[in-house]
Amino acid sequence: TLLSFKESYTFRLLFLQYLDVNVIRIGYYRVICIHSLLEGKTVIITGANTGIGKETARDLARRGARIVMACRDLERAEEAKQDIFEDTGNENLVIRKLDLSDTKSIRAFAELINKEEKQVNILINNAGIMMCPYSKTADGFEMQLGVNHLGHFLLTYLLLDLIKRSAPSRIVVVASVAHTWTGLRLDDINSERSYDTMKAYGQSKLANVVFARSLAKRLHGGWMCHMWDGSNILA
Repeated sequence: TLLSFKESYTFRLLFLQYLDVNVIRIGYYRVICIHSLLEGKTVIITGANTGIGKETARDLARRGARIVMACRDLERAEEAKQDIFEDTGNENLVIRKLDLSDTKSIRAFAELINKEEKQVNILINNAGIMMCPYSKTADGFEMQLGVNHLGHFLLTYLLLDLIKRSAPSRIVVVASVAHTWTGLRLDDINSERSYDTMKAYGQSKLANVVFARSLAKRLHGGWMCHMWDGSNILA
């Protein structure tokens, strides 16, 4: 029947393609590429100098967005910026220092953004470290949890008022299938009694998922907070 067709997967794919949305199916996963233009929009991407962050910056720059590349390594960030500019022709790329392992750096970055930027339409919490030897952040947290989750938690909190004023806005938290590897070890959150690199990484990614879900519930009035783990990339 017509009704069942409208509810079908095929109809949804055709409708998305009608809206100029590319839908690519790779095995179990669906990748949806939206080509809407973003002129006049400001996007902050943490870890925009490499990997997922860099390619996200490239795509959004191609669509005309102003990109704030929030990076710890300024030399690599400058190289990435030049590469993205040569590829897209978008000159509206700026680099700002951000070390997510140090709350002083996070607060300084947020203070600068709140002063410099009139709006932040999209915040993409992407930067992270993976399966590193045991170490702690400048504030005494286990490094993977501190950088991947706690740093982004603080950054989001400090920018939230500006993001709200910039509505329509969105917050994207890059998660991973690794969130299924373990639970939250609340009795040893810093992994001081025992440290397993994979479990510590998985815990940080699970914290990302819990954070995104909680934030989405707390924000209202049409807000959506997205967690993205739709690939087999251990992001």
